[in-house]
Amino acid sequence: MPYTKNNSLKEWVRESAKLTQAKNIHWCTGSEEEYQELINLMLKSDTLYKLNTDEYRDCYLHRSDPNDVARTEHLTFVCSQEKDQAGPNNNWMAPKEARMLSNELFAGSMKDRTLYVVPYCMGPISSPYSQLGVEITDSPYVVINMKIMTRMGTQALKKIDEGKPFVKGLHCTGDLSVEKRRILHFPETGEIHSFSSGYGGNALLGKKCHALRIASWQARQGGWLAEHMLIVGIENPQGEKHYVVAAFPSACGKTNLAMLIPPKDYKGWKIWTVGDDIAWMHVGDDGRLYAINPEAGFFGVVPGTSEKTNPNALNMIKQDAIFTNVALTADGAPWWEGKTSGTPKINWKGEDCDTATGPAAHPNSRFTVSSKNCASYDEAAESQNGVPISAIIFGGRRSNLVPLVLESKSWEHGVLLGATMASQTTAAATGETGILRNDPMAMNPFCGYHFGSYWEHWVSFAKRATHLPRIYNVNWFRTDENGKFIWPGFGDNLRVLEWILKRVDGKAQAKETPIGNLPLLSDLNLEHLDIDKEALEKLCSVDSGWIEEMKNVDSFLQKFEPKVPKELWQEVSKIKDGLKA
Repeated sequence: MPYTKNNSLKEWVRESAKLTQAKNIHWCTGSEEEYQELINLMLKSDTLYKLNTDEYRDCYLHRSDPNDVARTEHLTFVCSQEKDQAGPNNNWMAPKEARMLSNELFAGSMKDRTLYVVPYCMGPISSPYSQLGVEITDSPYVVINMKIMTRMGTQALKKIDEGKPFVKGLHCTGDLSVEKRRILHFPETGEIHSFSSGYGGNALLGKKCHALRIASWQARQGGWLAEHMLIVGIENPQGEKHYVVAAFPSACGKTNLAMLIPPKDYKGWKIWTVGDDIAWMHVGDDGRLYAINPEAGFFGVVPGTSEKTNPNALNMIKQDAIFTNVALTADGAPWWEGKTSGTPKINWKGEDCDTATGPAAHPNSRFTVSSKNCASYDEAAESQNGVPISAIIFGGRRSNLVPLVLESKSWEHGVLLGATMASQTTAAATGETGILRNDPMAMNPFCGYHFGSYWEHWVSFAKRATHLPRIYNVNWFRTDENGKFIWPGFGDNLRVLEWILKRVDGKAQAKETPIGNLPLLSDLNLEHLDIDKEALEKLCSVDSGWIEEMKNVDSFLQKFEPKVPKELWQEVSKIKDGLKA
């Protein structure tokens, strides 16, 4: 194998090829020529379809198996040496058992198939905070997506050849049966084994598997944070620029917020998109938190994307994009629920919409596109040191109780807000939607170790950094008695972000409450908003339901004892005492 000087990589590829009985081995370079060759291969095999070339230039559609359209969390395992390290938030499997199972599944699985070796870098190539990985896969679909989502190919392999450590990911689509599907993570050794799935979150191993589950474990050892967070810059007309990170569960508006379009009342304001899904944060020499986006592209949920909700996203996916499980119009353009133009003719399964039932596009249908396609793309995304973070925002989908925006009283209180956030489920994972579940820091499906230890790591940053960002909780999804959203959301969310940044700069007041600091309506820019004053007051108030909410907080935290840091319990006691008073 003349393609690498790294003996460890060379031997692992050799062993994997022998185990899977792969017919051919292809070392990926990441070149445009290679990308087009793989596109042509998939077009020829009818696993990819070229879309309308007039409106959607060099865009393609991929359809996945109907049983393989979202993350399968119940088949995802953390294989740490000790079960207690994985915690009750993860499915655990003993490493020895997991490796035996993996060997059985992968044996002969690539017979008559090509084994692709995909070296990649998560984060800017020049950044000391980036990480390397290699994914072995039999899927051309995975390769072309990894080309878009990571810095993939020769540059990454060169770093590995220099002796830099790398995560090993072994993937095979198998026969796509759910019975055989397993996504196995070995945090101590930095390995991922994924079998019988072609869906992005299960198959693009650089994404959730490496950048969150493995990286969160590594971050604890290394004194940094690997988080399910967007990174966005906000610049006011005076040229003052702040970066914030925000954690939302999947399909709760991360991409919309990351590339927000300011409302008409905000002339001169600019939004700078660094990333829409993952942030790796470290403490800089000046004692501040800095963040890099380990990804190079967007793997976004497309239903609901429109001129109203996210014009930047709508425009950036009209060139060099890969769509997964969307519908098609009669003239070959992609279509999804929420799109205001066109009529679906063929649904996401390839059936005629006139006779088929259900949504035309799958609710978790996706687009993959380079970050540089976005009109609000920030060149700082390539900064080797990352961008300085002024505020951390947590948010979920809550139809009642949780205020529009809430400021923590301290770092420890902010960690509690993140640790106990809950959200109604969406189509991004298998299972029933609309169910309220706890999703700490939006990391419930992604934290690679025990949540109690994870929160302890978060708390430790009070001593690691001297200039920590303030922490906030937001909720765009409060509804009225008719089930309609009270807050308009989308671009108008900038009104809330403006208040947050005013607080960071000491330019706005807040009213103190037992659960945190709430905005005064006079400090929010509400110009031209058609919202009843009573509804607004409801959005920015605390009601008696918080007494019951704190009982739920209690019972949730108890699940992770005895590892819950004492600082969180102290914050719980303060809130309870305040509510009683």
